[in-house]
Amino acid sequence: MAASSVNPFNLSDSEEEAERRPDGADGPHSPSRAAPGQPIGPVSPLADSEPGALLGSGSSRTSPGVESVAALAAAAAAAAAAAAAAAAGGPAGAEPRVPADAIAAQLLRDQYILTALEFHTELLEAGRELPRLRDYFSNPGNFERQSGTPPACKEPGLGPGGQLNRAGSISTLDSLDFARYSDDGNRESDERVAESEVPLQERKNFKSSPEIQEPIRPLEKRALNFLVNEYLLKNNYKLSSITFSDENDDQDFELWDDVGLNIPKPPDLLHLYRSCGSSQSTPRDTVDVGVGVESEELLSNTLTQKPVQEAELPEVGHHSGRKIPISFPFRKLSPAFHQALLSFCRMSPDSRLGSEVSRIADSAESVTLMLGRCLPHIVPNVLLAKREELIPLILCTACLHPEPKERDQLLHILFNLIKRPDDEQRQMILTGCVAFARHVGPTRVEAELLPQCWEQINHKYPERRLLVAESCGALAPYLPKEIRSSLVLSMLQQMLTEDKADMVREAVVKSLGIIMGYIDDPDKYSQGFELMLLSQGDPSERVVSATHQVFIPAFAAWATELGNLQSQLIPTLLIRIEKLLKDGEHGLDEHKLHTFLSALQSLIPPLFAVVLQSAPFTERARLQGDVPPIEVTRFPRPASPLQDVATIVGSREQLAVLLQLYDHQLAHEGTTGWDSLLWVVNQLLPQLIEIVSRINVTSSTCVHEFSRFFWRLCRTFGKIFTNTKVKPQFQEILRLSEENVDTTAGNGILTKATVPIYATGVLTCYNQEEDRKLLVGFLEDVMTTLSLSHAPLDSLKASFVELGANPAYHELLLTVLWYGVVHTSALVRCTAARMFELLVKGVNETLVAQRVVPALITLSSDPEISVRISTIPAFGTIMETVTQKELLERVKMQLASFLEDPQYQDQHSLHMEIIRTLGRVGPNTEPRFRDEFVLPHLHKLALSNNMQTSESKRLDIATQLFEAYSALSCCFISEELMVNHFMPGLKCLRADMESLSPEHEVILSSMIKECEQKVENRSVQEPQGSMSIAASLVGEDAKTKFLSKMGQLTTSGAMLANVFQRKK
Repeated sequence: MAASSVNPFNLSDSEEEAERRPDGADGPHSPSRAAPGQPIGPVSPLADSEPGALLGSGSSRTSPGVESVAALAAAAAAAAAAAAAAAAGGPAGAEPRVPADAIAAQLLRDQYILTALEFHTELLEAGRELPRLRDYFSNPGNFERQSGTPPACKEPGLGPGGQLNRAGSISTLDSLDFARYSDDGNRESDERVAESEVPLQERKNFKSSPEIQEPIRPLEKRALNFLVNEYLLKNNYKLSSITFSDENDDQDFELWDDVGLNIPKPPDLLHLYRSCGSSQSTPRDTVDVGVGVESEELLSNTLTQKPVQEAELPEVGHHSGRKIPISFPFRKLSPAFHQALLSFCRMSPDSRLGSEVSRIADSAESVTLMLGRCLPHIVPNVLLAKREELIPLILCTACLHPEPKERDQLLHILFNLIKRPDDEQRQMILTGCVAFARHVGPTRVEAELLPQCWEQINHKYPERRLLVAESCGALAPYLPKEIRSSLVLSMLQQMLTEDKADMVREAVVKSLGIIMGYIDDPDKYSQGFELMLLSQGDPSERVVSATHQVFIPAFAAWATELGNLQSQLIPTLLIRIEKLLKDGEHGLDEHKLHTFLSALQSLIPPLFAVVLQSAPFTERARLQGDVPPIEVTRFPRPASPLQDVATIVGSREQLAVLLQLYDHQLAHEGTTGWDSLLWVVNQLLPQLIEIVSRINVTSSTCVHEFSRFFWRLCRTFGKIFTNTKVKPQFQEILRLSEENVDTTAGNGILTKATVPIYATGVLTCYNQEEDRKLLVGFLEDVMTTLSLSHAPLDSLKASFVELGANPAYHELLLTVLWYGVVHTSALVRCTAARMFELLVKGVNETLVAQRVVPALITLSSDPEISVRISTIPAFGTIMETVTQKELLERVKMQLASFLEDPQYQDQHSLHMEIIRTLGRVGPNTEPRFRDEFVLPHLHKLALSNNMQTSESKRLDIATQLFEAYSALSCCFISEELMVNHFMPGLKCLRADMESLSPEHEVILSSMIKECEQKVENRSVQEPQGSMSIAASLVGEDAKTKFLSKMGQLTTSGAMLANVFQRKK
């Protein structure tokens, strides 16, 4: 065996080098000379080289091939054996040491460059430099990248021909590769290749050289920023800290996790400064895999730590607390020798991780304990984007761990796993919380999960507060009922009233709805009602929408179970509406009315479900045979599945059976004994109709809200109910006779909001031919009755405005108006003419040309002058809204006939209506119409008014002209029109106002002065009189000034003289 052994320390296998050996293959260096079983003594510290330590150290950096490592290790053993033999009395002239130059030559030959570099460095530190190594490392040509692979480095990734792999080592702050631990993933491979090709000592020298500084990486900068800011705060440099934070506003200095490194926070700057000069741990101090240690040191350390008793068998490791003795072959070796031999196994049981690795769990409980210990150390080092992968581990451990303190820590980690969890991550955490709650039961949910929610109720990140709000709802089914109705309800109420984030309050409202589905404490009913109103009044639309979709249906279901829906919930809302209307006679709070009425509207589906489920036919409702399907349009579209009557009842099939029996009962058997429906007919409807009659008919918002409520009520309860129960009650009140509009007697029901709400909320529920005829007939009767009674037309106008918003009713409304056009009474024809003004704005131009204008032309030639005058506002509205030139010319000709026909010269009412209409439509109409028609005719009317003998008529016309000129002064007027028509008209008007209204005269004088200055400025800028941009800007300036001063007309007379004074 000795003859076949290969000495790895030979310089070469050539004959030349073989001749230099003193003994050939059987010399004192041969391993065969060592006695079998003899302990290998330590290598002399005075030797030229330390093979064991050297090669071990090199292996940690170059990862050589397996055969080469074995050979080198064998050589080290041979050298040690030779030294031992010499010490035991070998030949006097034997050389006990391998020459250092031979080792260097072998390392360079086999391309163990980094190992050779370490060897060279150690020799330099010992003051013994080898020329071979010095010459090699001083020649830069030796480090150029070669394309070939040395024979000894044919494995991928080995040697200079491939990429040098990095060795494992203990990471410290100054050597930490930050990019390796960042959330951005691994660094680019070319960076690793470039760095690995540079020898280790040169890299160290490069990084430590003050003249050559490696550029700072982004994560290094963020880490240093955090430590610097921490130092400033700790040492009371607060202003500097604030300035530093402002200059780095992209970083959160309160959280180390924001840096982006998945490592624990390092010590502060002071600690780093004090420890930077201290000796760092060396491979001899800390035993690590792949780092060589001298056998003497390792053996002595092991024996010092644990003396081996002769009678004690050596043991290794622990197995769940049980020590397992090692099985040795039948050899005559002492236990101390075995223990010393095993000490060369590179283990690290003294560290936390080494202790965990050495204890293999043998039961579910030990696995749980191990996870409880390890997870807090694992979580910070997992990428933020992937931390939800840890949720199953955290939850299982928290469920099964026996220690409450550890469970609390794990659940704290769960709720703080992600700094700002997105929607998907929150869903995953909530899913885990629900699974945890199902597994552990209500008591542990209350004791362990709820405190985590409570701690984060005021967290600075809305995503975390959102997680709390959603958790309260998700955990509601698994909590003790006392906690549900006390602590959780209070938490959600606090968040609803205090949280500023809309998305958090939205989640709170949804969770409150879930709580209402599980709560069973009747004493909390009033609190739930107030929370419902609070949610309804929230300024955020998404919160209000969640209230309708979740909270109100759930609360209504609870009220139904308590028997409070018809006895308390709906009556309370009606009382609040009545009180609001009573208190708002001089100023109604429309937002509160909307809150109450929308809540009432959301209660219609559960009310109808109660009517169905408490009907006399309920016991006969069985799913037998074929049931006709429910029409798609049978019910209004529900805001959410919880407002679907089918969901409330149980299923769509069950609802179909109930609806069939419901319609049959109403049509043939009546409502006797049907208490829930009788309450709707005899109490709810009369109270609603009474409330409607007290609404201000001019409030379009209130009319619209109540119209929508009645429409949904009638559509939900069905056509038979509407025709037999709702319409008769309205018709009884709205008796269409002149007696019903006797406003002097206080019986003006036709002038109130009852008319538009009945027309738009009840009569439009169904759109069949008979329904449309009924609506047309009702509107015609109302128009006739109001006209003949000389009553206000507000209720009719409100009906036209509400119906006119839907194009489907335009033809129907035109039919009603044509009825008025051809009516025998001039009063009805006047009313029809005025209604056209409301309808023109929403009707398309085709209908205006085909239906509206012909009707107005007919009325404009009516024998009654009052009818002709009534058409003027509608003609003006057409000029304001229509774009067809032919149509505009027809209307312009008709208006011109009113002004130029001699028969109208003394028609004071016509002139008043013309001026009022021109002042209203002038600023919005086509500029050509304004320049060619409006301004010249206003000038003529102002001039003729100077000659008016009746002072009252003169004042009326002057007042209307003042309003018209005030509106037109905001428009752009060319210089020619300004000089020829606008200013002369103002001067004529000022002449009237001097004696009739001095305060108006002051304003007119200022207006004239402004116009003169405007003309003067235009003349300077554009001598030809054409319009320029500067002139337009002057006009805009005058417009702004005039509007601001018109708002001051209510000031005292003493101040009016200064209203239009220019600033000096």
